[in-house]
Amino acid sequence: MRINSKLAKFAAVGLTLAYTGLAHAELNVFACEPEYAALTKELAPGASVYAATTAMQDPHQVQARPSLIAKMRRADLVVCAGAELEVGWLPMLQMKSANAKVRSTEEGLFFAADQVDTLDKLAQVDRSMGDVHAQGNPHLHFDPQRLLKIAQALSAKMTALDPDGAAGYQAALADFSQRWQAAVPVWQAKAAGLTGKKVIAYHTNFRYLFNWLGMEQVADLEPKPGLPPTSGHLASLLKRAGKGDVLAIIVASYQDRRGADWLGERAHLPVVMLPMSVGGNDQSQDLFGLYDSVLTLLNGVK
Repeated sequence: MRINSKLAKFAAVGLTLAYTGLAHAELNVFACEPEYAALTKELAPGASVYAATTAMQDPHQVQARPSLIAKMRRADLVVCAGAELEVGWLPMLQMKSANAKVRSTEEGLFFAADQVDTLDKLAQVDRSMGDVHAQGNPHLHFDPQRLLKIAQALSAKMTALDPDGAAGYQAALADFSQRWQAAVPVWQAKAAGLTGKKVIAYHTNFRYLFNWLGMEQVADLEPKPGLPPTSGHLASLLKRAGKGDVLAIIVASYQDRRGADWLGERAHLPVVMLPMSVGGNDQSQDLFGLYDSVLTLLNGVK
């Protein structure tokens, strides 16, 4: 499936460019996270796309570096997860870049979370709760149906910004949608044995993945969202793991795994590091590879 998918993608890219000429090259896109850089490239193969972060970085914690400011200053479109994931750094970049085009979602700002229903919305938050998101969990790129809706909305946004490229965007969206919808049942079959499995994880990065697969995160390595594991909290997790129903301990590619390793050694549980996004490991070079890799790693737990 992967080989045929790549061949189809290359053919579609050629058709898309034939439709649009140089239209895509006129769009300069700043993506806050690598998953949205990858999605943009699927939908606009000729666009110039820059990813502000990598799968090895915590997307909550980003410095407003001069290089990022310069990239945003030239952007026609900024694509981010939203739901306040980037609240600690995106406003600073917007202010310092002085690019009026990307300050409003009415113009060149796009939030993925605005396009779908998010999980775990909170009516009220306060600082005592830690790093939580009132607008819901922002790590929604591991839900294939939500991601397809985001792709449709992002394609429409690019068409609005670059109407001369409309035919090309439509062709690229149609191709991506066909390949994505063909891949989903293959992934679901691959993940059939994971339904009902319980894990301990670091943060709620994989909330949508577990929800989609019917898995359950029974505990968090963080005592509160955004806080590193403490000895007392790890001791409580060791007691929880003693029930014998936990499959594995899950950490994301950018996270410090020392607490997970401590717990895994004492609880006799495997520690699985999953790529958080595109580029999180050698197998995750696009969105299709990301899903393939995550499911392979989970299925490999013994």
